[in-house]
Amino acid sequence: MNRSLFVKYILPFIEWYALLIFTALFIDYFLHRYQLIAVGRYLGSIGSLSIVISFVYSLRKRSIIKTGSPKSLLVLHEYLAWIGSIMILVHAGIHFNAILPWLAILMMLVAVASGLIGKFLLKKANDSLNERKQRMLKEGLSIEEVERKLFFDSITVDLMKKWRKVHLPITMVLGILVLLHVLTIIMFSA
Repeated sequence: MNRSLFVKYILPFIEWYALLIFTALFIDYFLHRYQLIAVGRYLGSIGSLSIVISFVYSLRKRSIIKTGSPKSLLVLHEYLAWIGSIMILVHAGIHFNAILPWLAILMMLVAVASGLIGKFLLKKANDSLNERKQRMLKEGLSIEEVERKLFFDSITVDLMKKWRKVHLPITMVLGILVLLHVLTIIMFSA
């Protein structure tokens, strides 16, 4: 693999994912170090709320709400989901009390990874297609010739945009596991 491709597309994914894990570990360590462990209990609710708020982007994208710039809401979605995931990881800590919360955490990590992978792969595909298009236009090809030559590449990029069809079911399974977790907490704490 080309080093510049690695640095531009794969390294940011690794950095963001590692930062997510290390930030959660650091906060968890801090809370334990200063006997603030009870704070972690509330971070689950706050983190979940942060992730739920991040879905304003999805509502805007599907025209359920009409206000807000889709691009700005996407950035908001990415950051709120990332910050919410950190809070939930701190909430979970390293406790082996029950399988359901661990399944929810695992699914959350998969959802974060699928979101990051989709973001960086789609950026790479769009950048590559645009670079090839610009290069062909500079070589003197007409717009029609460029579109004909890049037809299958354009279809591939359009198919890559469908990665959300994988991300959405993962997120739905996560939501179901979170609801089950919350319901079991309510049932067994009453």
